Amino acid sequence: MSLPPLLLVGCGRMGSAMLSGWREQGLAPSFAVDPAPAAGGWSGTDLTVVDDVAALPAGFAPAAVIFAVKPQNAAETLPAYQRFAGSAVFLSIMAGRTIAGIRSLLGAGAAIVRAMPNTPAAVRQGVTVACPGEGVSTSQRVLCERLLEAIGVVAWVEDEALLDPVTAVSGSGPAYVFLLAELMEQAAREQGIPADLARLLARQTVAGSGALLAASKEDASALRIAVTSPGGTTERALAVLMATDAWPQSLSKAIANATQRSKELAG
Repeated sequence: MSLPPLLLVGCGRMGSAMLSGWREQGLAPSFAVDPAPAAGGWSGTDLTVVDDVAALPAGFAPAAVIFAVKPQNAAETLPAYQRFAGSAVFLSIMAGRTIAGIRSLLGAGAAIVRAMPNTPAAVRQGVTVACPGEGVSTSQRVLCERLLEAIGVVAWVEDEALLDPVTAVSGSGPAYVFLLAELMEQAAREQGIPADLARLLARQTVAGSGALLAASKEDASALRIAVTSPGGTTERALAVLMATDAWPQSLSKAIANATQRSKELAG
């Protein structure tokens, strides 16, 4: 069953990733609004890209309006979409923007779902946590789940406050993993491994370990222990990484700091 008509606001990295996933499911004739000249490249038989909301046909009635714009642009962007309140569900992937804050820009009658995806959505391996606002119907929630499942796994929470630590863990999380690969590659080169091989080893080790973790029913700790032979090389390395003042403390502090920043952005 194809998706109903949609209105995508923002064709940036995440918006375009979602659009690609929707097209794979089949998309009824839809519209996107994005003033960037490059956004026009997303036009096709199923999508018309316009540079301003005023250019939308008067009779266009999307089932969902998806906000994939920068959160700092919300105040100037969102009020123009008030006319769709009462008929469409608004799905926001703007980091830090609360349901209450979005509703203040769209009107009290707006049905809003707030979601936090992450960048692996570009390869349909993302994870998104969504929270429904007051007044979201069952059918609207089902539609939002379909839209988000097009880019990966979806989980729901009823407590919107959880989206701050979710942002810190999964929203920002790809950067932590990329940093790991970056540092592994650098360390490999320091040990004399040629640059091309160092990059291959670091990237494939991170990617392969992630695939193994995803396929396994074991806890991450059990998989770690399985690699760690007593008295071996892995044990020696982990003695450094698992020292109290190393990864356990720094990663916990990093996620706490990111959670706090998410709260500040919402305020």
